Amino acid sequence: MTLHTIDAGYFKLDGGAMFGVVPKTFWNKLNPADENNLCTWAMRCLLIEDDKQLILVDTGMGDKQDAKWQGYYYRHGNGDLVKSIREKGYSENEVTDVILSHLHFDHCGGAVKWNADKTNFKMTFPNARYWSHSAHFESAINPNPREKATFFMDNILPIQQANQLFFVDKVVEKPIRNIDFLFTDGHTEKMLMPKISYQHKEILFIADTIPSHAHIPIPYVMAYDINPLVTMQEKENLLSQACENEWIVFFDHDPTYECATVQKTEKGFVMKHKGSLRDFF
Repeated sequence: MTLHTIDAGYFKLDGGAMFGVVPKTFWNKLNPADENNLCTWAMRCLLIEDDKQLILVDTGMGDKQDAKWQGYYYRHGNGDLVKSIREKGYSENEVTDVILSHLHFDHCGGAVKWNADKTNFKMTFPNARYWSHSAHFESAINPNPREKATFFMDNILPIQQANQLFFVDKVVEKPIRNIDFLFTDGHTEKMLMPKISYQHKEILFIADTIPSHAHIPIPYVMAYDINPLVTMQEKENLLSQACENEWIVFFDHDPTYECATVQKTEKGFVMKHKGSLRDFF
């Protein structure tokens, strides 16, 4: 097995929205905001080569939306999903499985792209099975008012129409070797968090339950979460397991660190070791 961090670019989101009820005087020390109160966030994906399978976790926001829409999120950096995959020595046609942690636009937008003349959509990864959870998919195509603005049907329905959509909860056998799935409901209903066994260690792609190292403290919960109190309990449980089992936590949005291990102190959970994925192997 080989693991690669994939850079799908950076974008900006309101700092207050990203940290909920936590005062700016606290979170601004962790990820300083610009003059518009916006903080920079990564769109970090994970590519896993395991025997004959090439598995991609998340796809960033893609580039289907027009420049005006992209401007709302200040897309920047040199990162690009397909370019980054190719730089690792692979082709998008070789990807066998795409795990979508959830269907918010900044995690699944790159799964689908325009065709050559922009008259229809096609799959970015034409030979891949796209994995989601059936309950999450239903919540995405029938969104609640809180999440409606972040579920785009042109990111979601073309996957189903191409007959490439599969649900991890609807298969009898384990869909992907060496990967288990944990589920959380605080950020969105039935978000997938792949746990990868690699070199006698376990890596948890923790998705938006803990999007960055700055969100490790239990009260640091995004205003985007549909059930913030549930998120807090889920964080407590996951971080306790991460400490006990020495999991490596992979951050999808952290602008600085790709991964960390955690420990519990008198002041709560904190990072123990931090760095890039390669620093842990």
